Amino acid sequence: MEWDIRTPDMVYGQSEAGDFVVVRSYDEFIKYVREKGLSDMISFDNDLGLDENDLVAPNGYAAAKWLVYESGLNLIDLKFKVHSANPVATEQIRGLLSNYIKFLKINT
Repeated sequence: MEWDIRTPDMVYGQSEAGDFVVVRSYDEFIKYVREKGLSDMISFDNDLGLDENDLVAPNGYAAAKWLVYESGLNLIDLKFKVHSANPVATEQIRGLLSNYIKFLKINT
């Protein structure tokens, strides 16, 4: 299995790294959110490597879709960033979450 080995301080610098809880797979993300709830801020990467069968693992966009379509959580106050090096995926994640949060704010 392969995944992003960057640490929060490598992405955001020491001053912003703070108290990140790092999860490195789609399954770890869902488990964490189900057990602990939403964090104050979520930083998404997209490319999460390969699974145990050397197939492309569910990515950060899949995690964002799970939040929107399956989690059942109120995301109206969700704060997030996207730190993926993949510009297309970055816009997909940002667009999905931003538009959904905007929809919630208009319809609440």
